[in-house]
Amino acid sequence: MASPKTFPLPPMNIKFCLGLVLLLIGTASAQLSPNFYANSCPNVLSTIQSAVNSTVANELRMGASLLRLHFHDCFVNGCDGSILLDDTANFTGEKTAAPNNNSVRGFEVIDNIKNQVENLCPGIVSCADILAVVARDSVVALGGPTWTVQLGRRDSTAASLSAANSNIPSPAQNLSGLITSFSNKGFTANEMVALSGAHTIGQARCTNFRGRIYNETNIDSSFAASLKSSCSSSTAGDNNLSPLDVSTPNAFDNAYFNNLVNQKGLLHSDQQLFNNNGSTDSQVKAYGSDQGSFFTDFANAMVKMGNLSPLTGTNGQIRTNCRKLN
Repeated sequence: MASPKTFPLPPMNIKFCLGLVLLLIGTASAQLSPNFYANSCPNVLSTIQSAVNSTVANELRMGASLLRLHFHDCFVNGCDGSILLDDTANFTGEKTAAPNNNSVRGFEVIDNIKNQVENLCPGIVSCADILAVVARDSVVALGGPTWTVQLGRRDSTAASLSAANSNIPSPAQNLSGLITSFSNKGFTANEMVALSGAHTIGQARCTNFRGRIYNETNIDSSFAASLKSSCSSSTAGDNNLSPLDVSTPNAFDNAYFNNLVNQKGLLHSDQQLFNNNGSTDSQVKAYGSDQGSFFTDFANAMVKMGNLSPLTGTNGQIRTNCRKLN
C-alpha cells in the first residue's frame, strides 16, 4: 500500500502561540469565583459571617454601615478596597470625600475581621473581598436576602479623593441624575431602584435631609413635623440622625418602598424614585407589594456591583493591613 501523502506544516509562530497562552491565562485570572479560597483559606467565609453576626447583634445600625462601605468602595474605581486606605504622603484617600466624611463608618470592624482572617491564613484574603462578603452577611443578619459572593479581588495601591467626590451618588440628586450616576457604572434604572432599597436600613444625618423637610412639598406633613424636632432649620444638629426607613429601621425588608408611596422618603434622592408619574413609580409600587421580587433583584444587582472593575491576577496586592499599603 502506498504511504499516505503528507504535507509540510507551516512554521509555527512562537510569538503568536505564547501570546495566546498568556491571553488565556490572563482571562482565567480575571474571573472571580465563589470557590476562590476553597483550598487556600477554607474557613474564611464562616469566620467573617460569625464576626458580622456578632457585630450586628451588638449594634444593629452597623449592618447598614458595613453594606454602605462596599457600595462606596465599588463606585470609586471598582471594588478594590480603596475606601479603607488612610491618607499617605503620595495621595489623599477617600475617607474625607464629601460623601464619606463624618458619614462612612465601620472601619474598625473591618480591621477586626481582617486581623482574624490574617491569623487564619496570612496574606491570602484581600480587603476588597472582605468588604464584599461583609456586605452580604450584614444584609442576611438583618433579615434580607443572601447571594453568592464572587471572590478573588485584590486590593488597590492607591485611592482617589476626586473620584469619590464625583462618582458616589448624592442625596440631593434628582431622578435623572441618579439614573445617570448608576448608568455610568453599567446599571439599568431598574437595578438602580433595587439597589436604592438598601435604604430600608441605616440612618442619615440631618444635614442631608434638612432641605427636604423644610422646603419640599412632596412629603407627608406629619412625617416632616416629626423630623423637625431633631433637625432644626439652622445648622444646629447637623449630625443628628434619623432612620432612612421610618417603619422598620432595623429590618431589611420592602417597607422603604411603601414609605416612598406614602411620601415618607427621608432623602430628596429617595423620594425621587416615586414622584407622581415618574418613570420608576411602577417599580417602587411593585417592590412595595412583592418583597420577594425586591429581594431577588437586589441580590442580583449586588452580585453585579461586586463585579465592578475588580483587580485580579497580579494586579494590586493583598494588603496585610487594610488601612495602608504593604
